[in-house]
Amino acid sequence: MRRVVKIKHEFVEFIPKERREGVLYVSIPYATAVHNCFCGCGLKVVTPISPVGWQLTFDGETVTLFPSVGSWNFPCRSHYFVRRDTVVSGENMSQYEIERGRARDQKARDEHFGMQTVEPPKAGKKKRRFWDRLRGR
Repeated sequence: MRRVVKIKHEFVEFIPKERREGVLYVSIPYATAVHNCFCGCGLKVVTPISPVGWQLTFDGETVTLFPSVGSWNFPCRSHYFVRRDTVVSGENMSQYEIERGRARDQKARDEHFGMQTVEPPKAGKKKRRFWDRLRGR
């Protein structure tokens, strides 16, 4: 079952040193959104807003971040989506899926900035996760 949590957003020039839980701070001048990890571990998550990073949409009332946020370097390894001031937990991703996504993101950045790219890993057999094997997937 996916966990769904309502959050608030706050437009600021500078990200406050002390961040409140459940708040997404958005700095338009610095094209950055920052929050304490929405899994509850409290670690600082920085999402740079750019054509090849995260994109932020403000509909006049709520904010959306795209793509999802994956805190793969944190002990929590959380993965979630921020849609219209709502956090929806995402599925766990295998290390292969994480590496493939990182390579795709790097390729997009390299192309955007006119740099030579290194090809992402070729699609191989996707490693099935423990729970998927138990469920017969």
